[in-house]
Amino acid sequence: MLTHINTLTFNGLEVLRVDLQAQISSGLPNFIIVGLPDKAIAESKERIRAALQSIGLELPPKRIVINLAPADLLKEGSHFDLPIALGILGVMGIIPAAKLRSYMVMGELGLDAAILPVNGVLPVAFQAFNDKLGLICPAANGSEAAWTNLEDIIAAPDLTQLINHLNSTSLLARPSKNQPSTTKSLLDMFDVKGQEMAKRALEIAAAGGHNMLMVGPPGSGKSMLAARLPSILPPLSIEEALATAMIQSVAGELPSTGLNFTPPFRSPHHNASTPALVGGGRKGTPGEISLAHNGVLFLDELPEFNRSTLEALRQPLENGVIQISRVNAHTTYPAEFQLIAAMNPCRCGYLGIKEKECAKAPLCAQEYMSKISGPLLDRIDIKIEVAPVSPWDLANAKPGESSSAIRERVIAARRIQKERLQALGIKDICVNARLKGSLLEEICSLDNEAKQLLIAFAEKNSLSARAYHRTLRLARTIADLQNESKLLKLHIAEALSYRQSRYL
Repeated sequence: MLTHINTLTFNGLEVLRVDLQAQISSGLPNFIIVGLPDKAIAESKERIRAALQSIGLELPPKRIVINLAPADLLKEGSHFDLPIALGILGVMGIIPAAKLRSYMVMGELGLDAAILPVNGVLPVAFQAFNDKLGLICPAANGSEAAWTNLEDIIAAPDLTQLINHLNSTSLLARPSKNQPSTTKSLLDMFDVKGQEMAKRALEIAAAGGHNMLMVGPPGSGKSMLAARLPSILPPLSIEEALATAMIQSVAGELPSTGLNFTPPFRSPHHNASTPALVGGGRKGTPGEISLAHNGVLFLDELPEFNRSTLEALRQPLENGVIQISRVNAHTTYPAEFQLIAAMNPCRCGYLGIKEKECAKAPLCAQEYMSKISGPLLDRIDIKIEVAPVSPWDLANAKPGESSSAIRERVIAARRIQKERLQALGIKDICVNARLKGSLLEEICSLDNEAKQLLIAFAEKNSLSARAYHRTLRLARTIADLQNESKLLKLHIAEALSYRQSRYL
């Protein structure tokens, strides 16, 4: 007898169907798994044997063969435990084999027959919905699967309850989705004293999704400002939250509290490797830039990152995707993130402060800045200097605006952008930073004075075509914050001021 189980393997976020075939035949007792299984799948034989023994079942003393088709596709992951076990139980007649054909199955087994959580349930649930199948998954992943429109979800805590459900002796309830996370961030722009120019630049960056670089001495508030950016960003839409959650699910970082509508904020250490930042490794797992999809990637101490690691950011900053190439697979992950970076002006950090700067100034600053390539800097829309806050300001300055007040203006500007694009029939773009081609020229048309100012600045400072267009996008965001339909000279002037720095 032969039993078929629908299961899967992953290529990035792509769910690849696998037809698991289980057969028990006469012959010397043996348990064989074929079809390019990895080490985790090969070890599943012992987990399955122990799990069945714990519920009073024994593998028959016969030849058991499990085939994972297609045979030339590499299969990876412990989520094959449950489909293999159900395939064997179907052949043994303990559960109805025909009923299993209408489900996608995934889950890891414990030695006590518990069904343990696995990664990637959310994208699998979407795939099952598209294929008109149900889903059998661990109980711990049930709420994750419930966020899809899939109705037939069996989320079982252990093998015994799953067998009883499939035999209709004791039914499991459909899992319910967790309520979205509503935890309020304790970080608020209200805490930042002074730094009005930096806060203005951060508001513009949030309104248009622009990349930003802050340069200043240690202790001037760069990291403090960056950490408060999520508090002024609008909440994610349901589509954006699900897209972000799918990446977190595959990476095993989906929070147990459920879907989170707060934009992700990732802050890797500067010793992070290239695969850690952009993704990769043996399984082609998503990196920090994909985990920051629809959110913020904060790189503190930018020049301290490995140069090749920083150069790997150039493609995703431009295209919004990252392609990971391996010998046996090519994986693509979404990576539409907002880059916020911070750095000191030199290695000692005190360039321009005579009492503290080192003896190598300004040569040390030139060497330090040379670690960041021109093409990468060209992709950053806003470059600002963050000066130290004086003791007088720290002691006497009134606290600034709260994050909620700034967020209202950001949301209003985002709404203007969305309505403008929807009027043009564009639905896949929501912020000015992603405007391209003829669409950019149509939305960012200039009057004569603004055009002359931009051309003169571009010629004097040898702006590239990319920098020219990024200036237009930035000016469009500044105009949207002021609810201006036309790009004026003052908008271009402010946008150009963010491209100048004495350090860069």
